[in-house]
Amino acid sequence: MRSSWGTHGAQGGQSLEGTTGMKLRGGALEDFGMDTISLAGTLEAKLKAIGDAGFTQVMLSARDVVSHPEGFEAAVSAVKASGLRVTGFQVLRDFEGLSGHLHHYKIDIAKAMLEMCHALGSKVLLVCSSTSVHASSETAVLAKDLRKLAMLALPLGIKVAYEALSWGRNINEFPQAWEVIELADAPNLGLGLDSFHLFATKTALDDLELLDPQKIFLVQLADFMWQEVPTFEDRMTTARHFRVFPGEGVHSDALADLVTRLFALGYRGDYSFEVFNDDYQQLPLGLVSERAWRAAQWLGEDVLHRSVPLPNQIRLQKKTHRTS
Repeated sequence: MRSSWGTHGAQGGQSLEGTTGMKLRGGALEDFGMDTISLAGTLEAKLKAIGDAGFTQVMLSARDVVSHPEGFEAAVSAVKASGLRVTGFQVLRDFEGLSGHLHHYKIDIAKAMLEMCHALGSKVLLVCSSTSVHASSETAVLAKDLRKLAMLALPLGIKVAYEALSWGRNINEFPQAWEVIELADAPNLGLGLDSFHLFATKTALDDLELLDPQKIFLVQLADFMWQEVPTFEDRMTTARHFRVFPGEGVHSDALADLVTRLFALGYRGDYSFEVFNDDYQQLPLGLVSERAWRAAQWLGEDVLHRSVPLPNQIRLQKKTHRTS
C-alpha cells in the first residue's frame, strides 16, 4: 500500500519550524540528503534550496560542479559557503574491465575525478558498474581494476562506493558487486546501494544479509511509478527521467522494508535521494526540495522511528532524561 507521507508530522513531541527552512529538533533526519541532480537552476540556487528545506548534506553531481559559469574553483567555494556536508561525488562510469589504451584513458579520468572529489570535501566517490561492450567479464579483472582505483583514492582519504547498475553489462545486481568488492579486498572500497536498481532487478532483500554494514559506503533512495521495468532500455529510461521521491511511487512498502533491514543489519551511514525526474526540472526549487523533505520525514520519523530509535534520537532522549 502506498504511504501517504504528506500527512505525517513530527514524531515524539518534536516540532517543525516554518514551511521553508524546516528544521527537525534533535537532528533525527541528519542522515538524509538530496542530490543536486533533482533540481533545476544554478549550483548556488540548488544548494540554497536544499539547505532551506532542512537538509544538512548534499550529493554532488560532477556536471553541476563543472558547469559553474565562473569555473571549478568558484563551484568549490559555493559548496563550502553553503555549510552543507558533502555526502558524495558522482559519477565515474565504465571504469573497470578495460585494457590497453582504454584502461589508461579511464585511469586518467579517475585521477581527475578523485582530485575534484577531494577539493569539494567529499569523502566518497560513486562508481557505477560498467556498461561498456569492451569490458571484461572476468571477476578477477574487475576486482583488480577496482583495487587499483581504491589505492589511488587512499592517499586522498576517499572511499570508493561501487554500485551495480541494473543495466550493467556484467555486474547488475548488488550481490555480484559485493563479490567483486570482497575479491578486491581494499579497505576503502565498498558498496553503493541504489534502491531503484534493487527494485528494477527484483533482487531479494534477504541478500542484504550477505553484506558487512561497515562496507556499505552509500545508500541512494528513490521510488518510481510502475512495478515492472523488465528490459535494460526500460530501466535506463525510467531511471533517468521518471524517478520520484520515496513515498511518491508504488514501492513505498519495499523502501520501508529496505531501510529497516539496513538499520537492523547495522548500517549507520548516509541516505541520499537520487531522483532524476523531468517534471521536477520544471518546478520551483523550493517545491521540489520540500517534497524531498517530506520523504525524509516519512523515512526518518515514521519508518525508522517506528522500528527502532535513530542514534541521534537516543542521544537526545538521554540528554533530556539527565536534565529533567
